Amino acid sequence: MTRPLGALLVDDEPPALRRLARLVEQVDGCQVLASCADADEVMSLCQRFAPDVIFLDIEMPGLDGLALARRLREQPQPPAVVFVTAFERYAVEAFDLEAVDYLVKPVRRERLERALARVRVERQERAAADAAIKLRLGDRLMLVPLTDVRVLQAEDKYVSVHHVGGVHLLEDSLVSLEQRFPDRLLRVHRSALVSPAHLRGLGKDSDGRDRLELADVPFRPEVSRRNLAQVRRLLHQMGKDQ
Repeated sequence: MTRPLGALLVDDEPPALRRLARLVEQVDGCQVLASCADADEVMSLCQRFAPDVIFLDIEMPGLDGLALARRLREQPQPPAVVFVTAFERYAVEAFDLEAVDYLVKPVRRERLERALARVRVERQERAAADAAIKLRLGDRLMLVPLTDVRVLQAEDKYVSVHHVGGVHLLEDSLVSLEQRFPDRLLRVHRSALVSPAHLRGLGKDSDGRDRLELADVPFRPEVSRRNLAQVRRLLHQMGKDQ
């Protein structure tokens, strides 16, 4: 299951803060972790809640939103920043600070949903860049980017990693891998996880079992009856159903 986006809201005007909180909570897959009216509180709230995104006003007493965004960029894992302001004149500077989006008050729900969709894409791209599976090959270590992995198949005490460069064994469990990459792997069987982005189709083997076809690898993992409806639904959404 995809983890909800956690949002921190920063605005020195209570009515605007309450309205934004209501809008954010109406969007599926997003939750308000905390809100504050003072930029000085933001750093401590970030340490406490580790938000995915900060909705940030610009003109505030003390440290303004642009200066705060500069400080946030210095963090090892900075949250995405969406500016929310009554003024259009700061937009160029905001995007120079790599803001994900810039919303002008009053914020409309459909515009907020677009901003959150951009945050999700940004989060997925960052996770893709960081995510890799470590394989030990004799006395050396091999890093396989998760973007290259197609199937993880349980084999006794090991997991077979089917990736674009071949097949290698990993001393780990499917449960552990599923917990590490909850947004990137799909369970199709008690003994198999797959990369949903690389699904190509669904077919049956000679014994009548449902098996998935994935890009770049010949191995076709079995799909259990329990997971079959979800797989078919996903293939339909991708336009790859038969």
